[in-house]
This record gives sequence, C-alpha cells and structure tokens, in this order.
Amino acid sequence: FVAMKLGVDNWRWSGVPFYLRTGKAMAKRSSEIVIQFKRPPLSLFRDTATEALTPNALVLKLQPDEGAALMFGAKIPGPTISIGQVHMDFHYKDYFQNAPSTGYETLIYDCMIGDATLFQRADSVEAGWRIVQPYLDLCKEKPDALLEFYPAGGQGPTKADALLETSGRKWRKLS
Repeated sequence: FVAMKLGVDNWRWSGVPFYLRTGKAMAKRSSEIVIQFKRPPLSLFRDTATEALTPNALVLKLQPDEGAALMFGAKIPGPTISIGQVHMDFHYKDYFQNAPSTGYETLIYDCMIGDATLFQRADSVEAGWRIVQPYLDLCKEKPDALLEFYPAGGQGPTKADALLETSGRKWRKLS
C-alpha cells in the first residue's frame, strides 16, 4: 500500500495537490481518477453555507468497470433554497456491445501488431527506480517507522486517512 501527496512544479498546477493511493487486498478492485473541485468562495443561493456543501467531483473509471461519473450539487425545485446531490454515471458496457478487454489481452495484442504505445521505455523504468529506491532503502533501515499493517478487505492503513485529514479531505470510499 502506498498513499502520497504530490505537486507539479509549474505555474498552471501551482498549489494543486495530487493525492494517490494504491494497495493490495483492499475492499474493492478499482482504478479510477477522481477530480474533486474546489468549493466556491461564495454561495449562489442565499443562506447556504458553502463549507457545508459536498464538493463537486468528476470520476474517470479506468478498471474494471470503465466509464465516468459526475457528482454535483443542484437546487431542488421549489420555493425553499435546498441543495441536493446529483449523480450522473456512464458505463461503457451499457452503451456499447464490445466488452472491454483485460489489460493483458490488450498488451498481448499490441505485442502481436508491434504497437509499443502502452509499454514503458527502459529510460522511464530506470527513472522510476531512481525515485523509489531511496524509499526502499529507508524501509530496510527503519521498517517499523514506515510500515503500517491493515486488514484485508478494508480501506487501507489509518496513516493514509491522516494524510488527507490535514487538509480537510477524505479518500473516496471503496465499496
């Protein structure tokens, strides 16, 4: 299991946190990208506390159920000002007859036709190891300080939750 906060050092992404987590034996097998939008600095609807609103989110579902989802707040029709959550969910399997292939099917097919697009180049793999190796060395030196065990079928270690709680965020539940 790994959870981390990353940043991109350029003008466009300055101050935008990127949170990543991945692990084995989690509650659900899922690969997705969640883009959580900032809360508005002021409310469009009178007497609505913006800090109480659920942030809007766009979810790009990569595996195993490919698709996309959009969650946002909308005014509930009527004379009172109430915000309700809208959940729009798109699944490829609901609209297209071709079943998505597994990652291995895609890679084997790409090997057969000579398409290297989805394969890592050697310099990229070596760069990745240069980034990861210092952490692996530290784990050997101080395993108790860096490793935390978690039960299979859960949401991951509690330290991962603490990583987001410092900025008032929470991981998306795996269910």
